Amino acid sequence: MIDIHCHILPQVDDGSKSWDMSLEMCRMAADDGIEHIVATPHANERFEYNRQHLASNLEYLRVLAGQTPQLILGCDFHLSYDNLREVLVSPGRFTIEDTHYLLVELSNYSIPTQINDYFTKMADVGIIPVITHPERNPILQETQQRVLQWVDQGCVVQVTASAVTGGWGQKVARAAEWLLERDAVHVLASDAHDTKHRVPALSAAREKVAKLCGHEVAQALVDDNPRAVISDKPLPYFPNPVMKGKQ
Repeated sequence: MIDIHCHILPQVDDGSKSWDMSLEMCRMAADDGIEHIVATPHANERFEYNRQHLASNLEYLRVLAGQTPQLILGCDFHLSYDNLREVLVSPGRFTIEDTHYLLVELSNYSIPTQINDYFTKMADVGIIPVITHPERNPILQETQQRVLQWVDQGCVVQVTASAVTGGWGQKVARAAEWLLERDAVHVLASDAHDTKHRVPALSAAREKVAKLCGHEVAQALVDDNPRAVISDKPLPYFPNPVMKGKQ
């Protein structure tokens, strides 16, 4: 399995608090069957994203952790006007390693009215937005049809593994299932922050998705698709979202 969203670098955001915690997160991930992790520090008003500094930190974690799991660098990119201007000029500063894929986090408090245009502008410079945890966004929980429209635009959707298994409560779990039922989830990721409450694990969610959608889909969400992301290839599992029913 491959985890493309993990706050495993220490003391750079609200994720891991120490090198010891980061190393333990690596062990936990490996024990769960995760062979590859994308370290994704926040880039937002609270946390500055210095790619060179973070790459140096990641190299040190590689030395500590050894070969398993393999580690590469990405970014948890908060979609703000300032960030958008920067990424359109220098997309390689924020995307996952040397790929065209960018994790995009939307605010819980407001979503820009021109967001469809934002995604179009990203596509124009070769960026493929990966919308992170829409099932946890209180605005999108009430307007989930919008996520289907963004998939139609070519956006990838990443759902949190622990959301699928009920770790964020029933409302979030229902929102995740709604997206899964409509073929609008492409990747499961841990969005891990620590070793106790938000842990680096995917296997339980994979089993839950296998029961809901079948083993092939579950495998696509934790291996085939995330492997394509880190390899900068088109996703092998990217069906047209099912526009059925209402919220």
